Amino acid sequence: MTIRVAANGIEIAYESFGSPEGRPLLLIMGLGAQLIHWDEELCGLLAAQGHHVVRFDNRDTGLSTHFHDVGAPSAGAPSAYLLDDLADDAAGLMDALGWPAAHVVGASMGGMVAQALAIRHPERLLTLTSIMSTPGPSVAPPSEAAMATLMARPAGDRESVMAQSLETWSVIGSPGYELDRERVTAVAGLAFDRCFDPGGTARQLAAIMASGDRTELLAGVRAPTLVLHGEADQLVPVAGGRATAAAIPGARLVTYPGMGHDLPRPLWRDIVGEITKHTSA
Repeated sequence: MTIRVAANGIEIAYESFGSPEGRPLLLIMGLGAQLIHWDEELCGLLAAQGHHVVRFDNRDTGLSTHFHDVGAPSAGAPSAYLLDDLADDAAGLMDALGWPAAHVVGASMGGMVAQALAIRHPERLLTLTSIMSTPGPSVAPPSEAAMATLMARPAGDRESVMAQSLETWSVIGSPGYELDRERVTAVAGLAFDRCFDPGGTARQLAAIMASGDRTELLAGVRAPTLVLHGEADQLVPVAGGRATAAAIPGARLVTYPGMGHDLPRPLWRDIVGEITKHTSA
């Protein structure tokens, strides 16, 4: 069941899995992605390991508040918000959940938000897990092919969105694993049905570019940190994960051959195992 709560001056939509008595685990998704992009089965695996899992829609995605009045970003105009604001949203959601602190897992842009949360609200993190992310947009630039998919003109109808999603993940997904075409198109269709807002994705991308590099600030992070990254990632190359791990004192880096900018199902149990070992330490 999706619940909407007031947090940091906006409304945030979230869903939870597992016992409220479990270890609190907050999942933060990436650019333009909705809470459904954290697969229900993956959330169930994490819940089965003793976590109380919460996945949510960032601002400008899904059923959370959208900044339609701001419009699409334009050259020379200031960004509508920064990644710091998304981090404050996450802290506000934790307030609404009654969580003084939590284990925080972020993927892609969500990893950037999780890093900003660790910098801005260090007392709120029991642990940090940064997946396929980077300390800054210039640290590990995308390949030409991945950049082309990122900047492609968004499709406008449901069928075209599903087809475009399949094209995108064919480029930036995991070359070492067979693409689950049925799942990719089904999730894209469901995301379209929940909320279709290319402008929101553009505003999030502008926030990433305007937020700069966090490398120096990450040196002050004291939350135990796990960094997971695919060695075949074209959108955020593995150099981004290595830079994240190098920037945070004591961080542990795990890389996966053949994994791109997604979470292939055959790796779920291994990834859940790494996160569980991290949150249980």
